[in-house]
Amino acid sequence: MTRGYRVFQWFNGVILTLVVVVTLYPFVNILARSFSSQTAISSGEVNLIPKGFNLTTYKIVASDPMFWTNYRNTVVYTVVATFIAMVMTTCYAYVLSKKHLKGRKVLVGVAVFTMFFSGGLIPNYVLITGLGLKNSIWAIVLPNAISVFNLLVMKAFFESLPQDLEEAAAIDGLNTYGILWKIVLPLSKAVIATMILFYAVSFWNSWFAAFLYMDRSELFPVTVYLRNLIAGATGADSFGAAAAEVTQVGANIQAVTIVLTVLPILVVYPFVQRYFVSGVMLGAVKG
Repeated sequence: MTRGYRVFQWFNGVILTLVVVVTLYPFVNILARSFSSQTAISSGEVNLIPKGFNLTTYKIVASDPMFWTNYRNTVVYTVVATFIAMVMTTCYAYVLSKKHLKGRKVLVGVAVFTMFFSGGLIPNYVLITGLGLKNSIWAIVLPNAISVFNLLVMKAFFESLPQDLEEAAAIDGLNTYGILWKIVLPLSKAVIATMILFYAVSFWNSWFAAFLYMDRSELFPVTVYLRNLIAGATGADSFGAAAAEVTQVGANIQAVTIVLTVLPILVVYPFVQRYFVSGVMLGAVKG
């Protein structure tokens, strides 16, 4: 190990440590604010350690039955929507990866066109209403069932797989669906895990579609519930809270809602993190 290499390692360690600190600081600050008192937050005393520790906002939010109903809705919406999106994206990407497919360029063009142009908010609302999808899970799932970015990443990954494997499987008697299920998908665990993470995070954080297409609060995902809480749509009477509690909620409600929304994703991410980098990089390889 030369002196230059040791110096490089030292600088590399310092730079990466600074990157980690800069990345973690906002999260730790938000967590500290969520457990701090209204006075400490208003005076700007909260940094990395909670000041005036309290759980008032957490207790108020957690004691509301509607919060747990909306949280359950979010879990259901995310699981169902991610499953449907993965099925449709995988099938579409596998089809587009076949260069001998007639009309392939047209199908690719249709997908790419939607990345830059859409029907607009009002036409989409009219369409969803006309199809009778309002106040149902399908208003959230179907319009966002295929992300073109995810589609193109999976398409590039499928194109990078050796064609000899599929040809050998076809000679052995497997049809197209058998090749996809028994050959292609087992080799695509990395990119599939990455796409599941992308879709799950997107659907978990989504709130505007539910806010637009759902009229009943018991159908809202938790993101809409928390949005209404921040906006003041959920008043003190609905919680039976005292004036002091309302003041406390107003002080750190944003921090609490960020923690409650991000926490499940942070818990799930470590289990798929090992697939994340490899999945994105493999999907970027040109066949």
